[in-house]
Amino acid sequence: QVLLQESGGALVQAGGSLRLSCAASGRTFSNYAMGWFRQAPGKEREVVALINWSGRDTHYADSVKGRFTISRDNAKNSIYLQMNSLKPEDTAVYYCAADRTPRAGMPEAPSNYGYWGQGTQVTVSS
Repeated sequence: QVLLQESGGALVQAGGSLRLSCAASGRTFSNYAMGWFRQAPGKEREVVALINWSGRDTHYADSVKGRFTISRDNAKNSIYLQMNSLKPEDTAVYYCAADRTPRAGMPEAPSNYGYWGQGTQVTVSS
């Protein structure tokens, strides 16, 4: 059974930092793009940050550029999201996801991702 398990979500004040982790089990994702998505109440799920299979290429939503950093450790089958200078508008459930297709670039559409974690809540208070 493939499992993606997020951790690290919390309640934090605006301007603070959090580090999210996503550990995969049941399958090796070292050849797959992975990413972080988020969904706020009443809104659609949106891409936050993506990383290609090797870790050499990344993509960020404009709203988080310069504040968030995605990374991966293929030896640990894990990805991470360092979030700095958090804003109330960053409040959402954050999901880790893995692409369906190996070495297929970094697709932005959630529909391209076949494996999802259960999500971790990030709440930023003003």
